[in-house]
Amino acid sequence: MRIPMLFCCCVLCVSLLCGSAKVLAFTGTYGINYGRIADNLPPPERVVTLLKAAKIKNVRIYDADPSVLNAFKGSGLDLTVAINNGYLREMSVNEEHAVSWLKVNVQSFLPDTRIRGIVVGNEVLGSTDQELAQALVGAIKNVYNGLKSLQLADSIELSTPHSQAVFANSFPPSSCIFKEDVLVYMKPILEFFSQIGSPFYLNAYPFLAYTYDPQNIDINYALFLPNNGVHDPKTDLHYDNMLDAQIDAAYAALEAAGYDKMEVRISETGWASASTDNETGANLQNARTYNFNLRKRLFKKKGTPLRPKIVVKAYIFALFNEDSKGGANSEKHYGLFEPNGSIAYDIGYSGLKSSSATPSHLTLKDIHAQGSLSTYNIVLTCFMAVILPLTI
Repeated sequence: MRIPMLFCCCVLCVSLLCGSAKVLAFTGTYGINYGRIADNLPPPERVVTLLKAAKIKNVRIYDADPSVLNAFKGSGLDLTVAINNGYLREMSVNEEHAVSWLKVNVQSFLPDTRIRGIVVGNEVLGSTDQELAQALVGAIKNVYNGLKSLQLADSIELSTPHSQAVFANSFPPSSCIFKEDVLVYMKPILEFFSQIGSPFYLNAYPFLAYTYDPQNIDINYALFLPNNGVHDPKTDLHYDNMLDAQIDAAYAALEAAGYDKMEVRISETGWASASTDNETGANLQNARTYNFNLRKRLFKKKGTPLRPKIVVKAYIFALFNEDSKGGANSEKHYGLFEPNGSIAYDIGYSGLKSSSATPSHLTLKDIHAQGSLSTYNIVLTCFMAVILPLTI
């Protein structure tokens, strides 16, 4: 027993001497975005019950609402909170404002609420708001300094998610680079994140790519279904699904910018189950297929063709259908669950209520009858419903 104990002590000493270790903010490979832009959602306490029943441990919210933070106390779930874009300008020039926010919205809930990450802004770069883009890096640094002053920097991960709009191009994946006007603001953020060990978070939606160009994109490629795939001539790599290609495009952009060691994680991905705006591909069948196959893909705990040793981790968008969201009608229909806690469609989860009486729900029996699942996949689904939650 002495040798293992000595080895552990040496590892601890090395990590202390080499500086702060990378924060472990994501357990396993599967997480969920808990959005609340709706007027009919269950109370947060019921949501915790739902998440624990589904064994979804990693949860992101888009603010730091005290009712949610209190509900998560003692749950054992790992929570990432957010500082929305409206706070960034003031935080970028006022570290005390960042410290005050952290004391009220983070420190006061620890350790009972397991806050493991803080998102600073959302999809700031690549937008038309240059003033906000200029404020982002200052806000990130001041929040980090605030975490250090409160002795929380080694236990809470700092990040900011980006949309595909930060890239000049993404096909083939190896050709992807950041837009020149974005790189001016992106570079100092990447440099800082490389120093503190934060990953690059990307909102990646094969659904949106498909809806923009359904004539030239094979929907099977977007849905993880059998297809001819895409060949990248520069790397000689083959892609059998679009999400892997989108992730590797981000890796290529990071490498071109000088940050080839940075991990890419997915902060949002999902598929809309309905739309009244004539958005191609937004239906229950495709949403179920994408999220079922995505769950299988994450269950395999593997990397991408370009980064096979870096396991893909993703937060699914979203937990609930949200009836008050603006924008395209599809924005209201990304949920795995209905507001009453029943499943929107069956990918192996059980809801707070039975959904069998709701005719709009797509069950495994329905899908099998439509010929979209083999008997093998039906059995695999049942297997995953029992085994998968124990492993992710």
